[in-house]
Amino acid sequence: MNHSENFTDIKIASIQMVSTPVLQENLNTAARLIKVAAEEGAQLAVLPEYFCLMGLKDTDKVQAREPFGNGPIQAQLSAIAKDNGIYLVAGTIPLEAGDPQKVLNTTLVFNPHGETIARYDKIHLFGFQTETERYQESETIEAGNEPAVLKIAIGTQEWIFGLSICYDLRFPELYRALGQVDCHIIPAAFTYTTGKDHWEILLRARAIENQCYVLASAQGGTHLNQRRTWGHSMLIDPWGDVFANLPEGEGFISGVLCKDKLNEVRSKLPALTHRKL
Repeated sequence: MNHSENFTDIKIASIQMVSTPVLQENLNTAARLIKVAAEEGAQLAVLPEYFCLMGLKDTDKVQAREPFGNGPIQAQLSAIAKDNGIYLVAGTIPLEAGDPQKVLNTTLVFNPHGETIARYDKIHLFGFQTETERYQESETIEAGNEPAVLKIAIGTQEWIFGLSICYDLRFPELYRALGQVDCHIIPAAFTYTTGKDHWEILLRARAIENQCYVLASAQGGTHLNQRRTWGHSMLIDPWGDVFANLPEGEGFISGVLCKDKLNEVRSKLPALTHRKL
């Protein structure tokens, strides 16, 4: 069956990167990988968190920030979406925040015409400390406060995607607040330390409890700033089975989201209609 001719399906791709401190280098890598995914039939592609910049220090992203709707990063993302005729969920980029020393860590979504059609500012900010590692996103990032969904029409079919970012994955109440969706899209840069123990379990839990697809796009390797990210970009189906997985390195995974599969799982086990609280 040619899935592009089946209007109950959508072909999606998840890009995995090992981003560097050089902004343009990362944008070029993203453009190259998205082009290949689109040539292979992807109608929607997702980039990872911090895809455009994995700085040598946390404050590097503050220097790269842009006002919403205007700036070189947004202009290039718009062009990439338009050139490839694809919906682009553009990982996260640093946008201007209320505090001039901080940024909003923001997912923007571009349609095949290059227009911005959705925005989500990361709500939960990562903090983690061991003897050898320390992360404190709140020092350079201002938290968002509005959950967001993306709705797109493919053929005669509407698709609803929940938007969340990385550390959000640990807060199931956010996913419940987003309501019933077809797929949760999760750009991430999970650390190797936390990823090896929690990443797949959390992703599969979100798919199972919300009876929807989960498409996660990850950073996957050792970066020039010596940070090591876990990788394992994944597509998970509504039953919790891992359909595709890229353990490490740059590249992409792709697959088909199918309304029939969603309906099958939800009718056999109508857990979403059995909720009490």
